Amino acid sequence: MAKKQKHTEQFQNFNIVVFGGTGDLALRKIYPALYHRYIDGQLNCKYNIIAITRKTDQEQTFRSQVRLFLEKNLESSKTNKSEIEAFMTNIHLTVAKEPSVEGYKSLKTFLNKHKDFQNIYYFSTPSSAFGPISKALKASDLAGKNSKVVLEKPLGHSLESSISINDEITQTFEESQIYRIDHYLGKETVQNLMVLRFANNLFERAWDAEHIDSIQITVAESLGVEKRAGYYDQSGALLDMVQNHLLQLVCLVAMEPPFALNANEVRNEKLKILRSLRPFTKDSIRTESIKGQYTRGNIEGSKVSSYLEDIEKYESKTETFVALKTFVDNWRWKNVPFYLRTGKRMKKRYSEIVINFKQVKHNIFPSKEKINNNKLIIRLQPEERIELIQMTKIPGPGGYRYKPTALKLDYMDTFEERFPEAYERLIIDVIRGNQTLFMSQDELVAAWTWIETITNSWKNTNSKNVLYAAGTWGPGDEILNNDESWVTKTWKNK
Repeated sequence: MAKKQKHTEQFQNFNIVVFGGTGDLALRKIYPALYHRYIDGQLNCKYNIIAITRKTDQEQTFRSQVRLFLEKNLESSKTNKSEIEAFMTNIHLTVAKEPSVEGYKSLKTFLNKHKDFQNIYYFSTPSSAFGPISKALKASDLAGKNSKVVLEKPLGHSLESSISINDEITQTFEESQIYRIDHYLGKETVQNLMVLRFANNLFERAWDAEHIDSIQITVAESLGVEKRAGYYDQSGALLDMVQNHLLQLVCLVAMEPPFALNANEVRNEKLKILRSLRPFTKDSIRTESIKGQYTRGNIEGSKVSSYLEDIEKYESKTETFVALKTFVDNWRWKNVPFYLRTGKRMKKRYSEIVINFKQVKHNIFPSKEKINNNKLIIRLQPEERIELIQMTKIPGPGGYRYKPTALKLDYMDTFEERFPEAYERLIIDVIRGNQTLFMSQDELVAAWTWIETITNSWKNTNSKNVLYAAGTWGPGDEILNNDESWVTKTWKNK
């Protein structure tokens, strides 16, 4: 049986109600996250996990799916059948064919047995259902002051739709009760970015336009659209990845030190960055953005299909690749380019932030060989680590010879214990009532406002997708054929 850690923090008893509770996200992320917190000993209170489904006669199938997933897909050192069975006693399935007072009768009966528990409503559904579910919870008298709601992305498909969805939700829940989740903010290396910047004088003193040449944020995926074809073809890479994940990373990299590490102060500083992003225009969109769509190709020796084949359509204007060059127009970041890039069917899967420092002002060494600029590389996935690339003398006689070498902090090597995955940290923060890692409505509006300068500029210039072969680094080379271009240079040495 797994050894439980000692946790002194005591949580309020809770019910977590998962709408879309038999879906892929719940099975892959939500239940495993809660299970890991259980076997780690952190869930030291009474709790219930209630999965909501619209289908009847799913109880046996559902429980088998959860059990098998925990047995087969979690780390063997943490998987124990007796502990799984103990955890499963806290999971319940409730049928609600529609969001209504009548539909939520069974749910209300169950929750009324635990009136002193806080109720956490997790909306793992399309955002079009957020409003109707919220309305039905209010009508059923299930959304009191002791309730919270967790919203999965995407929150709408435009600024207007996002505001409309939020207006529906806030008729039931106050802003202090709303947790807009972005799992990237729960990653260990993203969390460590705050410590790296604000607890190390070495970096914070050099964290500005005077010392930094450029910042690159990349999320490359080797997979295609998989089972998300219907959703993805309505959103594309810009709305699926840039509007939330990449912009949140921009905020953490660029924000000013908050007065204190609490939700209001951190959110306010992030909001300032989003409002400082330089809008795109008809002129800048042509030179500072590229979008593409993957065709047939080869990844790791295997042939893969095109995007159109994956979504089973003859044509689509949806982009699967986006590269953007943008700027944060404030004192700290004046004229420092931020390169944002994401794509599907890339050569390999990785996500990272690269801080490119400026080169030394003068080379004193006799050889006059190029002195590479320092880089701080923050790798988010697949392995989480931090590297500082610095120039180092090559050992031996014969004068000064030097080359760039890496100082590495590898989490798996440095910290032997398992560290929680993103959903574990974020769900625990919801339970404890900490909104620091969750987006505010003001942030969401600011992000959408900037994103729409891109979508509107693409539309006004009739920008088209550039085709790129699956298994490559995207369309940069085909367009500009220049290794030093802002699109292609960030792929070097991959």
